Parts: sequence; C-alpha cells; structure tokens
Amino acid sequence: MASLPDPNPLRDHEVDLDVLRVLAEQAASSTAALLVEGMTRARTSVEAKSTPTDLVTEMDRQAEEHLAGTLLGARPDDGLLGEEGHDTTGTSGVRWIVDPLDGTTNYLYGHPGFAVSVAAELLRMTVAAAVADPMHGDVFTAAAGRGATRNGEPLQRSDPPPLGHLLVATGFGYAPERRAQQAAVLTTVLPQVRDIRRMGAAAVDLCSVALGRVDAYYERGLAHWDRAAGALIAAEAGCRVGDLRGGDASSGFLLAAPSERFEQLAELLRAADADAL
Repeated sequence: MASLPDPNPLRDHEVDLDVLRVLAEQAASSTAALLVEGMTRARTSVEAKSTPTDLVTEMDRQAEEHLAGTLLGARPDDGLLGEEGHDTTGTSGVRWIVDPLDGTTNYLYGHPGFAVSVAAELLRMTVAAAVADPMHGDVFTAAAGRGATRNGEPLQRSDPPPLGHLLVATGFGYAPERRAQQAAVLTTVLPQVRDIRRMGAAAVDLCSVALGRVDAYYERGLAHWDRAAGALIAAEAGCRVGDLRGGDASSGFLLAAPSERFEQLAELLRAADADAL
C-alpha cells in the first residue's frame, strides 16, 4: 500500500520557526526605525522603476542593505530575495523574502501606510513573518501553525459583518491600463459593500485584515515580496488567503478575508473580472 503524504512537510527540517519569527521581527523593527529617522533627511535620490509612478529612493536601498546585513549576519547560509535587487540562493533551505519599504509613495509624502515586510520561506512555504508599520506603532509577527501577534499580543479575527457591511481594502498597479481595469472593477464592487479603502501598501493592508482594521483586501499584480509576510500574518490570525479560483494567492490575484465571507467576495470579484489579464 502506498504511504500517505506527510501532512507536515516541515517535520524533518530542523529549523525553529520561532527563532525565524524573532529574527524577522528584529530585522523589520530596526529597519523601520532607520526609515523613520530618514524621514527627516532631504531626499538625494528619487527614481522611477517600471513606470513614472513606481518610485524608489535611496532609503529603499539603504533599508534593504540593512535587512540583508541583519538577516544574513545572523544566518549567513540562508538565501535572500529583496525588491531592490538582492537575490542570494543560500544553502540552509531558508530564504528570506523582504520588502524594505512597502509604500514608497506614502513614505515620500510622510503619509501613514508604509511598512517593512520580512518573511522566511522553507520548502517554498512561508513559515515566519514580521511587518513593522511605524506610523501606526505596530509590529505584526507570525509563524506557521503558531498564530499571529500584534505588538506581542495574539491576534484573532472576530466574526465579520455581512457582505454589504464589509470595509474592503484594495490597491492599484502602476501601469495606466491596469489602473483603468482596476477602476472598472470598483464599479461592481463598491455598490455591494460598505466602502473601499486604498492605503498604498499591501503588507499594511494584509495586517489590517488580520487586525480587523478593514474586513478584507484584494489586489492583482502583487510581487512575492509584497504579499509573503502579510499573507501569513492574515492566515495565522484566522483569515483565508487565496486567489479567486480555489488556488493559492499569487501575482495573479490575492484575496484575504474572514473565511465566512471569502466565497461571497470571490464571487463578486469574479463577476467583475477582477483577475482578468
């Protein structure tokens, strides 16, 4: 008789997920402090990346260097993938996925809604995470199967309101044609929910779902570093995170919502062609 697949594929890997979570928290918190200190400096470099509205500053790059130094300084055999160019394979089986400044435009304007996002992967699964949101004074953490916290206190979503009373967050891409399609989706979604919020940082939005600051969040086109940490935190707080077709969240689509409302929102978003290419 064929053996059943191991329900816990991490079982044979001698990696303490709480150690990874603590290191993620330390790295995210110290980097957030660096960013806050940098808000008082004059900008010396603001450049466009994929489009004129997709910005990167010298602080994005300094923050990623700090993250890489902190994480790989503590665990030199790990890999690291960062938004600003780091891509190290490593030999330990652990890879860090980092967004050193999620919400660069908010940061440039001094607007709340930027964060440092740090996730650890093992066997291509996110197993530990931290998101530091300094303007709200929050640090969120999670480890796979061990729950999520906000400032050290356990997070657990309460029962959600009905669909028509949900406060739903979303985000928009940088390319004009994608923005136009995403705006069209709102014409279907907005009349069916309480209201829409647009913060400008996926990691913050995902943690807001975990906390109950918003009831749900969806977006198409998120990079791996945009969603990795926040998605684990939302899931460990009791939310469901996935795409609109029964799969895992990906760059194609991400929806995070209380389990009781996930399918209702997914149906609404499918009707709006929210994940259309």
